[in-house]
Amino acid sequence: MSDLINYQLEAGIATLTLCNGKVNAISPEVIAAFNTALDRAEQDKAIVIVTGQPGILSGGYDLKVMTSGPQNAVDLVAAGSTLARRMLAHPFPIIVACPGHAVAKGAFILLSADYRIGVEGPFSIGLNEVQIGMTMHHVGIELARDRLRKSAFHRSVINGEMFDPQGAVDAGFLDKLVPADQLLASAQAVAQQLKKINMTAHRNTKLKVRKALLDTLAQAIELDKQLPL
Repeated sequence: MSDLINYQLEAGIATLTLCNGKVNAISPEVIAAFNTALDRAEQDKAIVIVTGQPGILSGGYDLKVMTSGPQNAVDLVAAGSTLARRMLAHPFPIIVACPGHAVAKGAFILLSADYRIGVEGPFSIGLNEVQIGMTMHHVGIELARDRLRKSAFHRSVINGEMFDPQGAVDAGFLDKLVPADQLLASAQAVAQQLKKINMTAHRNTKLKVRKALLDTLAQAIELDKQLPL
């Protein structure tokens, strides 16, 4: 596997660890490695745990790529959005074990998973696009609209409000919090519980529940390719 994403398979659970520098920037290469890891997990018929390094899941898209030219930015966002849509339709459960900060695309990874566990501590989670001068892309708006609580949606997307871990649970970015030293054990316990469900029923129900969202995201991806970010 790629050095950018470490893949570990044990007892039907595939753990994908992002390893791209201190902020785990999401680059085209990281997205390619992520897709390869999901391919492998699907072949292994494994429940997926996605995690990062101590203190951070991801700080978002690689700003070097985002500022290297409009087409490069559009292409990176399109690839990231396509990955998010794939995660939402993945045939096996995806758990994110968020070890700290999750900003911009890092927070969208949370919104693309089936179960999200965060850690207690002085961490920021949310969508800071408007803080850094980026107009939110269509896919980001629709994904946040679907997965965030209504009371937090406008605060997050329009105001760029960042949340502490408890606030992220209340907003809908996370499902539960645990102490940092219990994060992976907690994720593995959730994965063990999810092993008990019927995976065919899980996949078919997931696709029914998310059909409208997946259709909307497919259209939004095309819109984002046509318009400047």
